[in-house]
Formats: sequence, C-alpha cells, structure tokens
Amino acid sequence: MNKMQLLQGTLDLLILKAVALEPQHGWAISERLHQISSAALQIRQGSLYPALHRLERRGWIKARWGTSDNNRRAKYYELTRRGRAQLETETLAWRKLSATVAHVLDSA
Repeated sequence: MNKMQLLQGTLDLLILKAVALEPQHGWAISERLHQISSAALQIRQGSLYPALHRLERRGWIKARWGTSDNNRRAKYYELTRRGRAQLETETLAWRKLSATVAHVLDSA
C-alpha cells in the first residue's frame, strides 16, 4: 500500500492521541503511529518536530527530559489537561467530518 498523505491538521490530532496513554519521545511517537497504522503512516522528523513544538506552544503538551530505553537523553512529551480536552474536541470534529465526507461519497 502506498504511504498516505495526511490532511492539514491531522498530524496534531494523531500526536495528541499517541501521547494520550503515556509520555513518549519523538521517535517513539513516530514509530507508534507507523505501527498502529499498519505502516501506512510514515511521519518524517521534518514534520513531527515542528508539530511537537507547535503543540507545546499551544499548551496542549508539555515536555521533560528523560532517558530513553537505549540510555540516550530524550525529550518526553505528554498531554496537558488542555491537551486532553483538545484531543476530545478534535476527535469529535474528525469523526463528524469523516462521516460527512463518507456520506457525500456514498450518495453522489
């Protein structure tokens, strides 16, 4: 299957979802999305890190330094309370949009 192109704004939603369960460093976020999507999503560093910084500026995630599984210093990202609320809001909006698009495609 060809790699999918993400719609604008979708990456933010996927990152919020990826860090919802536990804090993760950037590479782990990218790998998690790759794995969950059955390798259909390949998030490049040039897209991932600007998105992480944008979400941090918005107050939706916060970062702290820690040690990764391979004993390297890594920045771990986790959801804030505002981020959890934003994830819920964006998830509902995405579901509504995708159902509407599916309805149009099925009926047109």
